[in-house]
Amino acid sequence: MKQLSVFALFAVVILTTSCQKEAKKVEEVKDELSATNPFFAPSDLPFQAPDFDKIKNTDFLPAMDAGMKAQLKEIKAIVENPEAPTFENTFVSLEKTGQLLMRVNNVFNLLSGANTNPELQEIEEVSAPKFAEHNDAIYLNPLLFARVKTVYDSRDSLKLDPESMHLVEYYYQRFVLAGANLNDADKIKLRELNSEVASLSAKFTNQLLAAAKAGALVVDNKEALAGLSDAEISAAANDTNTEWTLPLQNTTQQPSLQNLTNRETREKLFTNSWTRASKGDENDTRKTIERIAVIRAEQASILGYENYAAWKLQNQMAKTPKAVQDFLDQLVPATVAKAKVEAADIQALIDKQKGGFKLEAWDWNMYAEQVRKERYDLDDSQIKPYFELYNVLENGVFYAANQLYGLTFKERKDLPVYQEDVRVYDVIDKDGTQIGLFYGDYFKRDNKSGGAWMSNIVEQSKLLGTQPVIYNVCNFTKPADGEPALVSFDDVITMFHEFGHALHGFFANQEYVSLSGTNTPRDFVEFPSQFNENWALYPTILNNYAKHYKTGEPMPQALIDKIKKASTFNQGYALTEVLSAASLDMQWHTISKDVKIDDADVFEKEALKRTHLDLSAVPPRYRSTYFLHIWGNGYAAGYYAYLWTEMLDHDAFAWFENHGGLTPENGQRFRDMILSRGNTEEFGKLYRDFTGEDPKIEPMLKSRGLTE
Repeated sequence: MKQLSVFALFAVVILTTSCQKEAKKVEEVKDELSATNPFFAPSDLPFQAPDFDKIKNTDFLPAMDAGMKAQLKEIKAIVENPEAPTFENTFVSLEKTGQLLMRVNNVFNLLSGANTNPELQEIEEVSAPKFAEHNDAIYLNPLLFARVKTVYDSRDSLKLDPESMHLVEYYYQRFVLAGANLNDADKIKLRELNSEVASLSAKFTNQLLAAAKAGALVVDNKEALAGLSDAEISAAANDTNTEWTLPLQNTTQQPSLQNLTNRETREKLFTNSWTRASKGDENDTRKTIERIAVIRAEQASILGYENYAAWKLQNQMAKTPKAVQDFLDQLVPATVAKAKVEAADIQALIDKQKGGFKLEAWDWNMYAEQVRKERYDLDDSQIKPYFELYNVLENGVFYAANQLYGLTFKERKDLPVYQEDVRVYDVIDKDGTQIGLFYGDYFKRDNKSGGAWMSNIVEQSKLLGTQPVIYNVCNFTKPADGEPALVSFDDVITMFHEFGHALHGFFANQEYVSLSGTNTPRDFVEFPSQFNENWALYPTILNNYAKHYKTGEPMPQALIDKIKKASTFNQGYALTEVLSAASLDMQWHTISKDVKIDDADVFEKEALKRTHLDLSAVPPRYRSTYFLHIWGNGYAAGYYAYLWTEMLDHDAFAWFENHGGLTPENGQRFRDMILSRGNTEEFGKLYRDFTGEDPKIEPMLKSRGLTE
């Protein structure tokens, strides 16, 4: 996932810059921001990497406030420029604003997601409405929009280069979608709604983090954990070995459900996950999301759109809710049919074992694993010893990037990190030049949001002279002291996925930071990341990293063959749970402003029934009440993007297979035509230029085992 914080959603641009270029602007706000504040000037560490050793919680609010004041002064200077509006004095000047603000926000975004604490959570809730107001002060500024529109209307006569022309169109659309054409009364109303929804989104994020922490299953009987490995039980134990805790991941299903043989424990763990944010306590998110959905519908109505999805899809590849729904509808019949066949197979196994019960959601993963083992003679315990986390990273993920793109990586221990488990690497291009820094944060913590994501601390921009500093965050189980960090094959895929986002960021080659790297539509940004997953099982790559953690022996070919043969197993279930989540997202965001939502649970149940995805044994990957993607991380009306881009990724990989597979030449073509292009061209054209035709859905269906 490419994550946007509430701050990134409201910021004008995501900027950092060199010490020399920033000096005068910081000078203008030094009365508001002490020179001792670590955000006062760009960091003097390599690539402006943050000096985490110097950053304190109390540094954020002063830097945020000063950054907002500084940016508004910069905007004021653009508006009051007596010269006629030009591309340089309007659009280029806009690109240079907000550097202090985004310097602090990029770090805050990282820490509030990956290493938060009560102070940071309070700052998040206090600051969210401020950022909404700040965003409105810029995008609803009639004098600034007048300058933007003047240049936009004359753009064809300006002889701009393609990227600059795209920047003009990007800004104009962004102003219009933000409400720049509204009358004063509607602008006032929209500002009020923007502020309220910002506060609620921040509140939701913090409620969910607390709910997940409180929802962990605690048992006082070791026998209740039967089926887990000794290492897993040891990792779950408290200091006195009298209680064991199974923490919740962000998804509905939990990893331990695959191995727990005690059905009562499975049901308790699943129930804790399913009800984590709907217990009627202070962490109950239902009223929060009900209000967010209604506000979003009102926002869209003010702007002249039928619903929120219609508004937000204007700048996406899909363009309309109908296009999204038509795409999802293509997948539902075959997917649900396959899931029902899989459910029947599992029920048959339960009956064969004289289980005496009907298959439920908390049974699926354990019995599916048994079916897989019986059918393919394969289970996770065979696989995990070959996947030690850092070996996968360095000899798998990094190695694939080397083979395709010529990159090399060198760990460095001289840069401060925000948590002791974080590792930092230099990223070196094939010509020997360093192109950025990579931070990897892989283990779950109670103060870390669920899921996995990538984002930038520093963005690439030729105009500003900056190069990327990028991080990946995951939530893998940390082993007990002295034990190896063995991960599942699903975790391996997650690592390749998130590093695909990182490659998209590292290869950015844009003049303007607003168009740089991963600053693309949601239904394109997941394409490079999902495409990168394909290399996890590619023979050249797999053979380099799938080594037994004790012996160093490569994974036997027979086991590799089993993994590949089993790759389409359980895909009806896997795709149904994602389809259900995508459908819920669209249902929440296609309501009109007149719809009244009295009960989030009822709304969810009816939404799944309408779309024929109401399978009791196959719950949505994210229930509405803990759907962080859509209520807190910028994927509202956009979760379908994972499936849309999966279509792109399988189609593009088919192109690779038809043109020689993993070769430096193919890698360079993908880098030049996809990964390095940022948001500089219409994405349908970008894709067609690479493959020579429109994307086809058939490779995706074949990969999922839905067609022959």
